[in-house]
Amino acid sequence: MIKLATVFSGIGAPEEALKQLGEEFEIVFACDNGERELSVDFETIDKETAGLTYEEKLKHINQLYINTKKPNFVKQSYFANHPISEDKWYEDVRFIDGALYKDKVDILVGGSPCQSFSTYGKKKGLEDTRGTLFFFYGNLIKEVRPKVFIYENVPGLLSHDKKRTWAKIQEVFDELDYEIKMDILNASDYGLPQHRQRVFVVGFDRRLGVKDYIFPPKKKLEKKAADYLEQKVPLKYYLGKKGFEWVTTKEKHQGRSRVNREIICCQTANQQFNWTGDFRLESPTVEMENDQRIYKGLYNGERVVARKMTPAECLRLMGFKDFKIVVDDNQAYRQSGNSIAVPVLKELFQSIFKRINF
Repeated sequence: MIKLATVFSGIGAPEEALKQLGEEFEIVFACDNGERELSVDFETIDKETAGLTYEEKLKHINQLYINTKKPNFVKQSYFANHPISEDKWYEDVRFIDGALYKDKVDILVGGSPCQSFSTYGKKKGLEDTRGTLFFFYGNLIKEVRPKVFIYENVPGLLSHDKKRTWAKIQEVFDELDYEIKMDILNASDYGLPQHRQRVFVVGFDRRLGVKDYIFPPKKKLEKKAADYLEQKVPLKYYLGKKGFEWVTTKEKHQGRSRVNREIICCQTANQQFNWTGDFRLESPTVEMENDQRIYKGLYNGERVVARKMTPAECLRLMGFKDFKIVVDDNQAYRQSGNSIAVPVLKELFQSIFKRINF
């Protein structure tokens, strides 16, 4: 059985990938703060909790998040779809004691938000990233010592801060005693009709002796975005006149909206918000003709209606199957856009399984 741990866990793309592969796995721990921010900084919390037991410290941190009066919508979705108990869930990556899990994790997956690395002193390596969320991810690898780790982030990370950010991240990885491989993978190269490029770093514990790992080969794309769409969509997703004109007029949306793409552009957290992202044009039905809220307009000489993609469609276009949606649409869109493409992870896992046995 594979022992999996994730941080910045989102809605659980690694868990979904393993499930689709039919692999037995145990969630050792998962962590995500649900995009909530604390008003108290790390150093202050660290001082406030000095002398407390680990359990008392976690209770204090959880209370800080409760005090924000903002629900953890990510946790709601994660718990509705994956086998996990409260004692294996963390609200904040900064306060996980990785030593508790040393040599107890097979695969650790995470992708920290890109934060500025431009205010360093003269130190090198892991300590020089302290204060950034990447530091805590790197430190977890060092403490937990998983057999394999996977790090995912946006391609802009490579050029961020005149490439200094990536140089610093490489320093961190280099000192972890892992065999490291990096590549940029596009979801459209692994069976998903979405142009979604992401940096992936795969690290093997050097004790395993894996030195010639190669990333999975590209696959021919055989499906179109339309293959993931629902046959009947509630009328609430169809746009009025202003929305229709926005998504169908280049002068208005200036590239922020697309319609009827065979391969959609990269899903983002703010997709569908203010008519940003990919939309569908369809011939109006009798029901739509009778609904005055839905605008019927011309596009390339055809009379059509425009609609958002539904959260379920967006999740399918990230590779999720039978995913239970337990949050409102805005949160579901964000969670889908923030996730990792499941088919890419499936290919990565299979390429890893060819090199080591768990």
